[in-house]
Amino acid sequence: MDQQDTAPLPIHDLAVIGGGVNGCGIARDAAGRGLKVVLFEKGDLASGTSSASTKLIHGGLRYLERYEFRLVREALAEREVLWFIAPHVVRPMRFVLPYHDGLRPAWMLRLGLFLYDHLGGRHRLPPSAAVQLAGGPLGAPLKPGYRRGFEYSDCVADDARLVVLTARDAADRGADIFTRTEVVGARREGALWALTVEGGGQRWRVMARALVDAAGPWAGEVLEALDVNAAAHLRLVQGSHIVVPRLYTHDRAYIFQNADGRIVFAIPYESEFTLIGTTDRDFSGRPEEVRASPEEVAYLCAAASEYFATPVTPADVVWAFAGVRALQDDGAGKAQEASRDYVLALDAPPEAAPLLTVLGGKITTHRRLAEAALDKLAGHLPMTLGPWTGKAALPGGDFPVDSFDKVLMLLRARFPFLDKRITRRLFLAYGTRCFQILAGARSEAELGPWFGAGLSRCEVDHLMDREWAMSAQDILWRRSKLGLRLSPTEQAALAAYVDARLAGAAA
Repeated sequence: MDQQDTAPLPIHDLAVIGGGVNGCGIARDAAGRGLKVVLFEKGDLASGTSSASTKLIHGGLRYLERYEFRLVREALAEREVLWFIAPHVVRPMRFVLPYHDGLRPAWMLRLGLFLYDHLGGRHRLPPSAAVQLAGGPLGAPLKPGYRRGFEYSDCVADDARLVVLTARDAADRGADIFTRTEVVGARREGALWALTVEGGGQRWRVMARALVDAAGPWAGEVLEALDVNAAAHLRLVQGSHIVVPRLYTHDRAYIFQNADGRIVFAIPYESEFTLIGTTDRDFSGRPEEVRASPEEVAYLCAAASEYFATPVTPADVVWAFAGVRALQDDGAGKAQEASRDYVLALDAPPEAAPLLTVLGGKITTHRRLAEAALDKLAGHLPMTLGPWTGKAALPGGDFPVDSFDKVLMLLRARFPFLDKRITRRLFLAYGTRCFQILAGARSEAELGPWFGAGLSRCEVDHLMDREWAMSAQDILWRRSKLGLRLSPTEQAALAAYVDARLAGAAA
């Protein structure tokens, strides 16, 4: 029987549309405040913009040039907050900024880095410093003309895992998370929203006191489907990245200035690779069809080749990906100049259920965005608790940031039969929950079969049972980046196992 025919319908306090970082962040915060929360994602968690970032948890050094001090201050403070609550998926990194003659003058770079050091809440991250590139390891990968520069601190993260762990924590606190489930209709019925949703071959209705549209680049489409007068003033901006074999051996990232005023990052990635990005250009079309264009790949290769002694060519690219940022249309002339700050638009007619639309935002500020969203909805929901997410660890992150190596050693001691590279990858993904995932195993054979690159049946089962993975692509490109390592034959074997397991569950 169709779920919509059952009665009475349970009433949720909050329904969230969108399983990216903002939607999952709002669901987590709300669930932790005792609200009854349901989230709907029409694809996979982090399957849109939230898995296509530059993987940075950063203040946004270039935003200082546009005087976005509020955004930079908030983002700078959030770096260490996210590092402290998720030390397995967020980690500090030093960024090297070579001085390029004829571009931004040295005094401007020093001033920007001084503000970067002092504008936000930096406590554990080391400050910026001048560095000599010539004759040292930091200058070794670069062309000999780059002799001096600067170094500063930010953090990097596995963006998609951060989203999934946020959703997992929301579910652990009582939220209902539905993936591959689309809201196909919604209307106000007095003080409630009546949603019609489709998923798993079924259609049913859900009632909620408040609705959040956190669909990112699809936010406008969601609003068109709702019975409201609100409008989304969105500017869709495409950002693309390339991944190439590792370009250097040290652990720093680079930030390069370009003659067009943009910047490009080159970041150590997944041990054996270098990530280069991003581009900024206006996007039109279906967000799910976004692809890194040959022109963008060529642009990123040229930008990196301006600095690296060994040129980067399109033939070196082992993976290219793109995402669409849903920014508020602030009238900026160039896509790169559009603000990355978030806007929360509340539509709450008297005695009617409220709708909150999320525009803009960054992965770095998603937690603060969630707090601001609940502040907006406070008068419409039965909340008794205040902000809490800044001190509560995400799943697997319940250890001090300075104990990373110690906990990893404990994991290796508990499961000595695992290759050290496998243990480290698992710890970076799951943190202390590795002890639960691997519990009872006494040999590699007990975790298998193995699909390649250290991916076991045990891990795949966990991802399907606890992290909403429903396809090989979910596992290879969002729950992990093992798609860079598994052969086509190995990927096909994984897909066959996932499909068989899903078929068995449905039988």
